[in-house]
Amino acid sequence: MGLKDKKLFLLDMDGTIYLDNDLFDGTLDFLAHVKRSGGRYIFLTNNSSKSVDKYIEKLATLGIESTADDFLTSTDATVLYLKKKNYNKIYAFGTESFKEQLSSSGLPITDKLEDDIDCLCMGFDTELTFKKLEDACILLGKGVDYIATNPDWVCPTWYGFVPDCGSVSEMLYNATKRRPTFIGKPEATMAELALEKTGYQKQDAVLIGDRLYTDIACGVNAKISTIFVLSGEGTLEDLEKSEVKPQYVYRGIKEIYQDIVF
Repeated sequence: MGLKDKKLFLLDMDGTIYLDNDLFDGTLDFLAHVKRSGGRYIFLTNNSSKSVDKYIEKLATLGIESTADDFLTSTDATVLYLKKKNYNKIYAFGTESFKEQLSSSGLPITDKLEDDIDCLCMGFDTELTFKKLEDACILLGKGVDYIATNPDWVCPTWYGFVPDCGSVSEMLYNATKRRPTFIGKPEATMAELALEKTGYQKQDAVLIGDRLYTDIACGVNAKISTIFVLSGEGTLEDLEKSEVKPQYVYRGIKEIYQDIVF
């Protein structure tokens, strides 16, 4: 089954369909084509700093209409994981939006040091403070479970990159010698949730992303087709060195659109 036959497109966002606040050329044409052809796209992101509502607002500013049903985030996958564990109290290390998402799902959340905390859950924190790092070191020293939404080293911006959840977890490792259990991409969970949500089979789906070690690895682990785009973090040099290999490589979303339409 070739790309023209795919029905479910799992799309990373930052670095794949836009960079920071700049929509990539071809994105709107691509999304419109998927809908016209009777297919479906789901935005799959490891970025846990924003709620789905915030993503809907962001995409609207870029000219993309969307609903909550169009998204699956690493926070969604993390909530499912945490609910299976029945923790007494979870220290939420992340943005206010991240804490609200965990709390609204019914999880017992705190952002203060308390005696009955048995889990530290960390997301990509664009509101990072030294106090949070200090709290994390204290909790990790006590031996609480340690969960993180995603292992991304960096998040792309218009001026380059900023440290993402993976980089902060490495900083904490240097202080505590503990590393978290990562939940988002490259684990297969998010892709599998998308298949379950839409009812499509694995052969119908393709995952498109700009990171080999998260996006493409997620698709490989879920046993679906993958497209590596060179519009974000990853490069051809990275591809040469990586053990994770995509099925297809394109310069960007516009080139994918042109290939599946013409």
